[in-house]
Amino acid sequence: MKNESKNSKGMDEKLLKPYEPKETEDKIYEIWEKGGFFRPEINQSRTNNPNKGKTFTVVIPPPNVTGSLHMGHALNATIQDILVRQKRMQGYKTLWLPGTDHAGIATQNVVEKKLKKEGLSRHDLGKEKFIERVWEWKKEYGNIILGQLKKLGASCDWSRTKFTMDEDYAKAVKAAFLHYYKKGWIYQGDRVVNWCVRCQTSLSDLELEYEEEKGKLWHIKYPIKDSKKFITVATTRPETMLGDSAVAVNPKDERYKKLIGKTVILPIANREIPIVADRAIEMEFGTGAVKTTPAHDMLDFEIGQKNNLPVHKIINQFGKMTTEAGSEYEGLSAKDARGKIIIELEKLSLLEKTENYDHRVSKCYRCGKVIEPQISKQWFLKMDELAKKAKEAVKKGEVSFCPKRWEKVYFNWMDNIKDWCVSRQIWWGHKIPLEGVDDVLDTWFSSALWPFATLGWPEEESSDLKEFYPTQVISTARDIINLWVARMIFSSYEFMKQKPFTDIIIHPTILTKDGKRMSKSLGTGIDPMNLIEKYGADATRFGLIYQMMGGQDIHFSEDAIMAGKKFANKLWNIARFVSGQSEGLKPETKKSKQDEEIIKKLDDIINSVNKDMEEYKFGQALHTIYDFVWHDFADEYIEYAKKNQTDKTKEILCESLKKILTILHPFMPFITEEIWSVLPKKNNKFQHLSRLKLKPKMSELLITKEWLKQ
Repeated sequence: MKNESKNSKGMDEKLLKPYEPKETEDKIYEIWEKGGFFRPEINQSRTNNPNKGKTFTVVIPPPNVTGSLHMGHALNATIQDILVRQKRMQGYKTLWLPGTDHAGIATQNVVEKKLKKEGLSRHDLGKEKFIERVWEWKKEYGNIILGQLKKLGASCDWSRTKFTMDEDYAKAVKAAFLHYYKKGWIYQGDRVVNWCVRCQTSLSDLELEYEEEKGKLWHIKYPIKDSKKFITVATTRPETMLGDSAVAVNPKDERYKKLIGKTVILPIANREIPIVADRAIEMEFGTGAVKTTPAHDMLDFEIGQKNNLPVHKIINQFGKMTTEAGSEYEGLSAKDARGKIIIELEKLSLLEKTENYDHRVSKCYRCGKVIEPQISKQWFLKMDELAKKAKEAVKKGEVSFCPKRWEKVYFNWMDNIKDWCVSRQIWWGHKIPLEGVDDVLDTWFSSALWPFATLGWPEEESSDLKEFYPTQVISTARDIINLWVARMIFSSYEFMKQKPFTDIIIHPTILTKDGKRMSKSLGTGIDPMNLIEKYGADATRFGLIYQMMGGQDIHFSEDAIMAGKKFANKLWNIARFVSGQSEGLKPETKKSKQDEEIIKKLDDIINSVNKDMEEYKFGQALHTIYDFVWHDFADEYIEYAKKNQTDKTKEILCESLKKILTILHPFMPFITEEIWSVLPKKNNKFQHLSRLKLKPKMSELLITKEWLKQ
């Protein structure tokens, strides 16, 4: 940015115009990017930097290549950018490493939908041609979200951008799988999995979405053998009764203690099945007696294994009834079979009653179809030893959650962890590296390696891995603590023998103003790109962080973005006034009471902001800056300065503004950089605010003495 000519009052001509982010932000970002300001090799140039040689690394949670920026992304990226910009200004050798995830199921679905419009399916193309089409799609659309992050001001080192299907990353995934396989921790087995009949693949528990639905609870009488009595079971899925292997009750349930071990006749199928006891049965649900179908329910599968029960698979991978269901039901959809079974039970006088029942239904997190649990041959990773290491890391404090309350979610999952089903029956993804296996690996298997695979692992000579690992901070949403964060932790201890990061920031979830989940499909989503277009990136960043005050959720209000826009204008007008006071000043040592007060207040503010930043209280820090700038500096001190035109007051105005710009820059980088560019320079030398190195101790964000004179 060239220093433009001054008017007669010493004010830069730029400041005579109203601030317009559209004219500023793209221009400034291009300067930053072309100048290499975000690359760690370049951003640590100052020779007298006490933090020289120290690194600060953040890896971006890789968004799906199918994605576009949503409010959660925008908040999370702003948090990371604030941290990275602050550390960069403090003289750390910073690396914010960006990238995208191949998102196996989601990406395959997108390309399949595109093919459908052409009257084709992936099977028409065949696997090889289909994968080619996916790569074509990725090349055209896969980096859209990275461009949107740039519009937000994200200061990532784009020269190091990674993709989980890159050749070097694929080598890391293969190495990890074979490591586990050689240790005997990878095995194949028949287990009940969450099966999506639309995507034709297994899913983990963590990949399901649950929706409250109004359904029915059917009470069905199972005749007790050699008796005129019945035991009544309650179920939401009567169609699976054709695969029952037992009726289960809680051993403490006084109603059924005498029936444990007896035999009942399974209605319609007329098969003899036992009554078994299991502590996992909830006595409060329904009648307290539940039908047990080991082939189509995970808990039932475990009960079946404990009691050596037979397995009857009566629903296939397409959601159709199998031969084992009986000739009258074979080939029917599960829904149609349900209706027919209910009619038959009524004929047999075995349907005791039907109740309205609201329950949570599990659905595929990508296509939205109802999940059909069923037994399937899959590849699993043993979790016992891996979970121990991951739990110990957090217990010892090597890895910390912020807020700390999220440790409970982490430990709860770890304490009840099951072996990880790592195989998926789709075409797009990392192929399981074993001969004769067509399955691909769960997307989260590859992203679990993200903190070190992005830096060059398993190449031992990787300079980035040596210099920038372990990373310092990860910031993410609470819904992927177990999907991703936990898996990165145990993967890092397994392969790197150390933690992947020190601190885990779990940011709040952004909800609508009335507390509903934001969703594009439901029409409740807000596109942050529209906010940036309307108000500017700085205002959008301000509004997001301003609402982040320690709660678990943010009930988003656009009013906060509007406040950010007004604050940017206020800052611009402050700069306009201060710039006009900056020329021809004579050295003066005498300070007024008001001069001394504003100096002390600003020093206190800087210390307060630094403390909040260390504790990741970003919203609180921004509130502190905002209140000081708007009220203490503008409303009080500038008004005082207008009436008391001493050279010392003018000097303090200039110095205070420069300090304000430095503490505000990580939050609102564009306008602070623009104002900085038009402030008076010493010997006409210009130093970009984004490259400025600040004192690391005491008032860490204070600009150095030399720069305060410029």
